[in-house]
Amino acid sequence: MSTREMTMVEALRDGLRVAMLSDPAVFLIGEDLGIPGGFGGGFTVTLGLSDEFGHARVMDTPISEIAIVGAAVGAALVGMRPVAEMQYGDFVFCAMDQVVNQAAKMHYMSNGQVSVPMVLRLPVGASARGAQHAQSTEAWFMHTPGLKVVCPSNPYDAKGLLLAAIRDNNPVVFLEHKLLYGGKGGRKESSSAAKVVSVPEEDYEIPLGTVAVKRQGSDLTLLANMLMLHRAMDAAQELDQQGVHAEVIDMRCLVPLDMQPLIASAQKTGRVLIVEEDNLTGGWGAEVAARLSEAVFFHLDAPITRVAAPDTPAPTAPVLEHEYVPSVQRVVAAALKLVAG
Repeated sequence: MSTREMTMVEALRDGLRVAMLSDPAVFLIGEDLGIPGGFGGGFTVTLGLSDEFGHARVMDTPISEIAIVGAAVGAALVGMRPVAEMQYGDFVFCAMDQVVNQAAKMHYMSNGQVSVPMVLRLPVGASARGAQHAQSTEAWFMHTPGLKVVCPSNPYDAKGLLLAAIRDNNPVVFLEHKLLYGGKGGRKESSSAAKVVSVPEEDYEIPLGTVAVKRQGSDLTLLANMLMLHRAMDAAQELDQQGVHAEVIDMRCLVPLDMQPLIASAQKTGRVLIVEEDNLTGGWGAEVAARLSEAVFFHLDAPITRVAAPDTPAPTAPVLEHEYVPSVQRVVAAALKLVAG
């Protein structure tokens, strides 16, 4: 299997290309996707695909999130496999009826007679754009029965998970952190934390509902996703120098959620620290903490702890955003306190 060094943007683009080549029912819909020679969407993920597949399969829309998601739901109901994109994930709130009351519920309400095999791609995370362009929205969709929720942290996972999501017969919310996109082939975020990794050029899938143990450890378990996974890995390196060995698990899929690796890790280490960019109250970490507490309470040596953003909207000023988003230093401090306690 041949591989190529790819950023997240390139891996997602390659995944879309592979899906469209293998299935004529797959098409893309969103703002600024199909401009000739053009933008490739808000973050260049679809750059060049309109030239390759034509505008009938890479469809530009008006600035109407309701129309984008509504058209995707309708197309999915009649057998197509749409991949819809919001320029910013925050804009999906304009179309929440289509997502929550239509896409998520049609299979259930029809007693299984219809399916909604669509993917909704959402760029998320703080990137110095202010409160309406910075949210991490996993928990909104994790709370909605009928949706699957995917949040990759690296290019390899992004391609494999995207292909699995497109081929799934359920609606999938696919979250992509803006600072992980990278700059090859288009726009680059000024404070990008993107990684370039070897990604197979061929077709492959990563099953939905899986997590990944990224680092073995014995003293505590760090659970994180997207950008926070990289900060957790950096924190684990710093902790290692202080004699604290952290196990790090990438929460790359929140629905369905495979609890067994989390339970096994918590039983081994006795301590769990959850790191997320979402606000503390009601974030995905709260749900995972509750489930783990039910499963491993008597194996824990300390309370499950969370590091998250405060319960305020994301600020615009970079100096404030730096304090708002969990840092490596905050993770290290919380971990040391957890181990000491």
